[in-house]
Amino acid sequence: MTTQNLALHDKLWALARNYWWSWQPEVTAIFRDLDPLRWVQLDHNPVLLLDEYTPQQLEDRARETVLHSRVNFAYRRWQEYMESRDTWAGKHAGVLGHRPVAYFSAEFGVHESLPNYSGGLGVLAGDHLKSASDLGVPLVAVGLFYHEGYFSQLIDQDGWQREVYAQVSKDKLPIRLVRLANDEPVVVSVDTRHGPIYAQAWQVDVGRVKLFLLDVNIEQNSIEDRKLTARLYGGDSRTRIRQEIILGIGGVRLLTALGYSPHCVHMNEGHSAFAPLEFIRLRMQEDGYSFDEALRETAAMCVFTTHTPVPAGHDRFDWDLIDEHLGPLGDQMGIGAGGLMGLGRIDPNNHHEPFCMTVLAFKCSRRANAVSNLHGVVSRRMWASLWPWRAEEEIPIGHITNGVHLGSWLAPQMRQLYDRTLPPGWHVRSGEQAVWQDFGSIADGELWETHQSLKSRLIAFARDRMTRRARRLGWNADQVSSIQSCLSPTTLTIGFARRFAPYKRADLVLRDIELLKRIVSDAKHPVQLVFAGKSHPADENGKAILQRIYHLAQEPEFRGKIVLLEDYDINLARYLVQGVDVWLNNPRRPLEASGTSGEKVVLNGGLNCSILDGWWAEAYDGQNGFAIGTGRTHTNQEILDDRDANDLMKTLQNEVIPLFYDRDHDDLPRLWIQRMKRSVSTLGWRFNSDRMVMDYVTTSYLHAAGSVSCDMHRFT
Repeated sequence: MTTQNLALHDKLWALARNYWWSWQPEVTAIFRDLDPLRWVQLDHNPVLLLDEYTPQQLEDRARETVLHSRVNFAYRRWQEYMESRDTWAGKHAGVLGHRPVAYFSAEFGVHESLPNYSGGLGVLAGDHLKSASDLGVPLVAVGLFYHEGYFSQLIDQDGWQREVYAQVSKDKLPIRLVRLANDEPVVVSVDTRHGPIYAQAWQVDVGRVKLFLLDVNIEQNSIEDRKLTARLYGGDSRTRIRQEIILGIGGVRLLTALGYSPHCVHMNEGHSAFAPLEFIRLRMQEDGYSFDEALRETAAMCVFTTHTPVPAGHDRFDWDLIDEHLGPLGDQMGIGAGGLMGLGRIDPNNHHEPFCMTVLAFKCSRRANAVSNLHGVVSRRMWASLWPWRAEEEIPIGHITNGVHLGSWLAPQMRQLYDRTLPPGWHVRSGEQAVWQDFGSIADGELWETHQSLKSRLIAFARDRMTRRARRLGWNADQVSSIQSCLSPTTLTIGFARRFAPYKRADLVLRDIELLKRIVSDAKHPVQLVFAGKSHPADENGKAILQRIYHLAQEPEFRGKIVLLEDYDINLARYLVQGVDVWLNNPRRPLEASGTSGEKVVLNGGLNCSILDGWWAEAYDGQNGFAIGTGRTHTNQEILDDRDANDLMKTLQNEVIPLFYDRDHDDLPRLWIQRMKRSVSTLGWRFNSDRMVMDYVTTSYLHAAGSVSCDMHRFT
């Protein structure tokens, strides 16, 4: 049967099984229009939705909603997208075509229906894959399949976070088991001193990119080992190292079994740093290299991205764990566990120093980068002891600033404005500055009304989520009804949503409660704040901050003006970044490596109000948002927090609030709208993931593919 003659049922199922649909608004709308209520109830999972229909019922529903022509057009577009060779990478990165980049990450945030992410790192990885697909970059990705995912967050009656883990049903996701030509599942193993750990793989299609997720919940493993990949970032150090040998060593063995021989290996954070070790073993076994020769050749093809500037965020293991899990590999390479320990130590001869995954990644990579300009400075200082013979500014850690995937985060309503204003085909050239030059020509009223509609949509969503929580907790009818008066579409709305880690200071705006009361209750110029975010299950301090915000929101002076939304995920993030007026970000500088949530806000016309840290330190120009302070730090943390809190309130009172409420006779905040336009036109191209991936290709991937021309940073 030709593709033109495929039944509607088959075309819809084909579209549902490739996450390409998730960044195509018109395709997403097809699934939604089949049953808008069920689409929401099923977490926007098209597989679950289609599973509720027989082929005939789908035909009947399609006739009722006039979907046939839309489905045919969507299916044809998808086929053309998948088959096209006229891509950016086709012109600029042809050498990668026959040996694709292998991209490793512990988490991938592709869509809310696939709960394989915890936060920013995973969402960044998902955006990386989508842009690689759009640009036509030959790339395969490797991660782990967590059969309980990351936790769902419930906030109890006292405002305390409760974690709920649910089993992920593989047969209800747009994924499929990876099989060999004989239809047998691909199974790989990693040896330890106490026996092998086995893993099979699931394939997730993300446009043109294949994402393979390794799963140890199979019968070949012991009951203990089958639980290894139950939860993302769960368990103790022994669980963590076993997860990471599966990801790194098992991931390389999977790619080898599938016939991949990558030109370049990209490790997204240190969790996957064991991958180069398996490539070293293969070079020794297949090409007769010594260990040093194989290390040199492997490092030439490896790229490492470090993310966290917080020392505690880097995985470290002691001798016993390394010997148990890497000993067999070390024996095969002729260096033993002791030699491996040296690779993971800053000083190989310091037998008291633990093994660090980040150190291993640096030593096994020719090219390494931080994720913003400032983070590059911090990382070079942080890891300078690895290169004691170099001046700090010569430490070989560069930077490629993070970006976000435009198609995933741009609201469809805002995209219509882009389509009418920017050049034809702008979305396939969004990483180019020239494409964005005409954004300022959008009519002020049209831009403002589009933003207002998105803001009203956010408020409706927030009220619905709060109502569902209230009913779960058994609130009475009057209490539930009062939620409908929470938040006002005409009030300046500030959003704060991210992981509730103490250094991100979600409660900085609460340091002067009396002043905050006056600000939110001002009769002429009121302000309202929307908070969301999860705290790591083991972070009691983060949970306490969340609880404090919850309790404040219940006080009469703040009720309905400060709200805390539970269960922050990609879907909630989408509503927030598309609907707020201002995005608040106030970490302790310089602990925000990059941050990407504010970049999503930019695309939708919101303005950032942020500490000059991470990406904002290189984005703010004085007219495209608001800065908190001048970028100064202090050796005393309490003094720094007080100073930043004072600067935050001054910025709100003296800049943000007056500008928002400065209206003309048409009730339009003209100067505010000017900043919206400047924000989009100056930042939209710089901080999207197309530009980011193009940077990786031109500065890292192509050098790895032609590695003989690169300089090697040695550790001898």
